[in-house]
Amino acid sequence: MIEAVATQPRQTKYCKALSAALLELGHATNNELLHQLRRSYPELSATTVHRASARLASRGEISIAPATRDGAMRYDANLKAHDHFLCSSCDQLKDVDVKDKLNTILDNSICDCQISGRLTINGLCSSCIIK
Repeated sequence: MIEAVATQPRQTKYCKALSAALLELGHATNNELLHQLRRSYPELSATTVHRASARLASRGEISIAPATRDGAMRYDANLKAHDHFLCSSCDQLKDVDVKDKLNTILDNSICDCQISGRLTINGLCSSCIIK
């Protein structure tokens, strides 16, 4: 009788480095992660970063954040359910937690509908207001 052996998910040095870089950055695109990781791995390709980030996201080790203004996928190190503030000028993304505080107002405003996801609030960050 052959016993099934539980296999661990593939965890390359690039996956580990990508997770660490994302923790440092908070939110990042594959291009931003590539730039960060090339400091330690100058030979690293964009394809490797894309595959590693997709693998980590599919395993739930990183999450997907709101995309950039130009549509680039962005990843999030924060795995807890949360909302985001997105600066419409500089594209900076910040974690916020407002949905639970606004649920009653939102539910009353949208009548018989239910909110099923987290919120992304757009506006200007404090740095862009000063400019």
